[in-house]
Amino acid sequence: MSRRLANIALCAALLALAGCAHAPASTTRSELKLQQPLPGLFTAGQPAPTDWAAIRARGVRTVINLRPAQELAGRDEAAEVRAAGMEYLEIPVAGADGVTVANAQRLHDALQPRHAGVLVHCASGNRVGGLLALEQADFDGMAPQAALDLGRAAGMTGTEPRVRQMLGIAH
Repeated sequence: MSRRLANIALCAALLALAGCAHAPASTTRSELKLQQPLPGLFTAGQPAPTDWAAIRARGVRTVINLRPAQELAGRDEAAEVRAAGMEYLEIPVAGADGVTVANAQRLHDALQPRHAGVLVHCASGNRVGGLLALEQADFDGMAPQAALDLGRAAGMTGTEPRVRQMLGIAH
């Protein structure tokens, strides 16, 4: 009888382990949501230090961080990204006031040689979307409304009034 109980216990343990092997990935890593507003161009809020390998697995080869250094206090994101085997670039954009044509030009210049496999991020995706809308309208010839829609798809929220004004779109 004890051998039978031991076999039942062993089967129960194996079934429990098999169930754990199929647990959702979200239980072991953060819930980073990547947007893809253009083919090969990903946008996001701030990735966690544990997200870089999964980001690289999505085909990202270059990370462009729009957050100023003071927003990343205590983290060496450049080292995290490089350790995951990707190139790292910074374009510090300080809040909505940093969503400017000059910074859109810097983003455009950074994207030019890298037509795919790029992640652009800030804290929430808001600055990314705003700057990308300006970049597309001012330097890639996208119609203003289409650029605004693209900015929304990339994560733009609070910067939208500023971007609308800069694109000449009435509210």
